[in-house]
Amino acid sequence: MVVDFEIKTVRAFRVAALRWTGPWSDARIHREFGRIMAWARIRGLRTGVWIFREPAARTWEVAVEIRGAARSERPVRVKTYPAATVARVVYDPKVVSAPLVYHALADWLRWRRRDRTIRSVGGYREIYPGDPWKDPRALARTDVQFVVRRGRPKG
Repeated sequence: MVVDFEIKTVRAFRVAALRWTGPWSDARIHREFGRIMAWARIRGLRTGVWIFREPAARTWEVAVEIRGAARSERPVRVKTYPAATVARVVYDPKVVSAPLVYHALADWLRWRRRDRTIRSVGGYREIYPGDPWKDPRALARTDVQFVVRRGRPKG
């Protein structure tokens, strides 16, 4: 499998999200995605991509893209992730180790900062085209994105 890094602009996402603070827990992440999907199903909303992110240290957020009229209702918040410039890589975690991908992308970004292609690097997010626990094709298209600010041209 070829793993290539790229910098590109991605579209905005309107999402239903849940956030919590505490230790990492794959089971909790899975459970919270399930809560959002149940919430969307009850309201008759169509869903899109699944997003996982760490907006702050030991703070986790899961979100599912929604289509249709919806309002925030505790504990689910409806919000928009704005369009952004990201450094990204799409890979299959069953073929390439996740820590290897994150480490390589971090090193690649360090060099892009050094050559002034980008000015700064923000938080990361993982985007899946569907349920990564039930759909092997969704897991095989894991999209890791770091939000970046483009640099100024040299000269």
